[in-house]
Amino acid sequence: MKNRVKSLISLSLLSFLFACGSQPAAEAQGQRPPRSTAGYAPANLTGLAVATFAGGCFWAQEEAFEEIKGVKQVVSGYAGGTKANPTYEEVADKTTGHTETVQIYYDPKVVSYQKLADIFFTASHDPTQLNRQGPDAGPEYRSAAFYRTPEEKKTLEATIARVNASKQYGSKIVTEVVPFQKFWPAEAYHQGYYRLHPENPYIEHVSAAKVEHVQKAFPQDLKNPL
Repeated sequence: MKNRVKSLISLSLLSFLFACGSQPAAEAQGQRPPRSTAGYAPANLTGLAVATFAGGCFWAQEEAFEEIKGVKQVVSGYAGGTKANPTYEEVADKTTGHTETVQIYYDPKVVSYQKLADIFFTASHDPTQLNRQGPDAGPEYRSAAFYRTPEEKKTLEATIARVNASKQYGSKIVTEVVPFQKFWPAEAYHQGYYRLHPENPYIEHVSAAKVEHVQKAFPQDLKNPL
């Protein structure tokens, strides 16, 4: 009981001190390292497929999938709600119904939808947490997988069943599996945030662990160089 209380206190302090979504200082926004992944949807979508997942703060999710071979671009944004063109502040107010989401543009000849689903459900976040992800609490951080075809839905459901059966987690997966409707790209300062602002306390203390988990779980699927 004492350990649980300490854990809850630690999460509360972390949530207070560090937050996903805080806009960087104006002077930092102009600094773009050569290896930045910041960007929106590729201009040429020929030969590319699209996958859409929500797994908590999009900073870590974007970077984790950006590092996978076959992924052309990952865009941070919002999905699952009713408000058109939502802003970060509106989503954070929990009135839009949206969750922080990443849209993945990938080459299906190099990486499969199944592989992306495996990464999502087993490494990039904790799909058993309901309406939260670590220190981030609220429906805007809920886990969700948006399918475009019946085949994608079957893949998602089969993957959930397999992971649940493996007992990788202490409880069942609560990820929403819902049809894709609309994705709204987030503000420009969110794109490629992980590499642009490695000094951000949230990146150092929360996001980095998620990205490293994917790196360790899927080393054979990482781009070289990143």
